[in-house]
Amino acid sequence: MGDPGQYYRDLPPVSKAYGVLCLMASGALHLGLYHPRIIALSYGDVIKRFQIWRLVTNFFFLGPFSFTFAFRLLLIARHGVQLERGPFDKRTADYVWMFIFGALTLLAMAIIPFLNSRFMGASLVFMIVYVWGREFPNNRLNIHGLFELKGFYLPWYMLGVDLILGNPLMPDLLGIAVGHLYYFLTVLYPLAGGRFNFGTPLWVHKLVAFWGVGYQQNAPVPRQATAVPEVFQGRGRRLGGTRTSASTQAQPSSSEQAQPNQGNDGVAFHGRSRRLDGGR
Repeated sequence: MGDPGQYYRDLPPVSKAYGVLCLMASGALHLGLYHPRIIALSYGDVIKRFQIWRLVTNFFFLGPFSFTFAFRLLLIARHGVQLERGPFDKRTADYVWMFIFGALTLLAMAIIPFLNSRFMGASLVFMIVYVWGREFPNNRLNIHGLFELKGFYLPWYMLGVDLILGNPLMPDLLGIAVGHLYYFLTVLYPLAGGRFNFGTPLWVHKLVAFWGVGYQQNAPVPRQATAVPEVFQGRGRRLGGTRTSASTQAQPSSSEQAQPNQGNDGVAFHGRSRRLDGGR
């Protein structure tokens, strides 16, 4: 068995940070350091008492220590990490934007009384699993040694597990809805010829560069300041792409001519179920 400390150090930054924050939230609750009502989403408290932190803290609570909590944390450690190391490799800002988009969409849904939930961490985890299932639809998963399941059907299997365990299904359904919306805007809509550009905002790239975590290939902002400012022009490249600067834009390189499928700016994934090696 490998060294747990080394395993932790090797985890990609976004999945590691989110998983640790979720573990700390449940651990602090177990120690009696706070009451869940303090971090729960409540628009009444946000508007009347200016308790803005509730808009963020509710996403870090996956429930008290239990089998359900461990299962959700395992989903982050496995499928969230695989997404960050696979389709989002060297695209830290894009992965952060996926989290931000999911959180903002869930907050908007929570305004509707029927869809309101005080803790939306489970929905965010389900969004990760749904996007993973769309990116790795043919991965075969061994379910407790009983049968194999294709990755595409994993969200629906989990939905059935929560039904059997008696857990609320609304968080799962919200996560599926948000995950599909993200996948539609970043993959399906561009493939259908849509003109709307759903790229990662520049401020997210700057935020990741400021933190100095991860690595963003061909980011609009450099990770480290240089003596001579660079002006990035043209469209960003995705998996395996190359960055085009002002000095090379007029004369495309041979590598750019050999990659005709990388001209969609802001598309999270080029094509369905793309891998780093271009396979489906």
